[in-house]
Amino acid sequence: MRCTWHGVFPAAVTHFHDDQSLDLPATMRHIDAMIAGGIHGLIMLGTVGENSSLEYAEKLDVLRATVAHVAKRIPVLTGVAEASTRLACRFAADAQKVGCDGLMVLPAMVYKSDPRETVAHFRSVAAAVDLPVMIYNNPVSYGVDITPQMFVDLGDEPRFVAIKESSENVRRITDIKILCHDRFALFCGVDDLVLEAQLLGAIGWVSGLVNAFPAENRHLWDLAIAGKREEALEVYRWYTPLLHLDTHVKLVQYIKLAVHECGYGSEMVRAPRLPLAGRERESVLGIIRKGIASRPKLG
Repeated sequence: MRCTWHGVFPAAVTHFHDDQSLDLPATMRHIDAMIAGGIHGLIMLGTVGENSSLEYAEKLDVLRATVAHVAKRIPVLTGVAEASTRLACRFAADAQKVGCDGLMVLPAMVYKSDPRETVAHFRSVAAAVDLPVMIYNNPVSYGVDITPQMFVDLGDEPRFVAIKESSENVRRITDIKILCHDRFALFCGVDDLVLEAQLLGAIGWVSGLVNAFPAENRHLWDLAIAGKREEALEVYRWYTPLLHLDTHVKLVQYIKLAVHECGYGSEMVRAPRLPLAGRERESVLGIIRKGIASRPKLG
């Protein structure tokens, strides 16, 4: 399926049973709920999908199940987040074999590569497949920054088609546009900067909280791209306390708790992550429940 590079792409959660084993049926039910809410594409095995906590074979199990279940209704991408370039290339090739429509590629995990090494890593993964690639820049979480000038240097590889910009510096959208023009499809990767990023030129949104609020998320995006600023701001101000949950080191636990509260599945995560407890859980629950109680009426 040809990937359309615009709109809302969830960084989808991976559901687990109480014993932390994969719960593929629950994952597929949740995907259906998000499709019904109007998502434009799907990214499995990103940070929110707990990529680094899954074994290699489990990752392919998730992708096989997703590709078969989605059945070309929307594009299916996978995160590629491995500790070595060799393993990232192998996983990318295996993802293509199981039918993924594209890749969201991260720098190599653990080791903090310099710019030359980072560019070489991305080029190697792109050369291992015949799939379009979204480059994921998240120096806040992963310690490797892909600068606007580096994107200029990467622009000669046709497989690089999109950027997920998650530096938390919304100026980067403008800097990339100035240097690269329309060479890449720009996606906002920070939930609580999406309206700012869209105004500056982002045409897509890789979202975490869409897992819990798919319809409201799509509604905000539709208002933004239609230029209905006042209406978009009203929804954004309701949504922002929830969107802040996407920028915390425990974003996976926070988003999964929201998913659970909204009736889309379990809050179970895989160790070393643990479900929230005590005051922290009650504080996050308060934000989620307030958001649910005051959510905007749609349609």
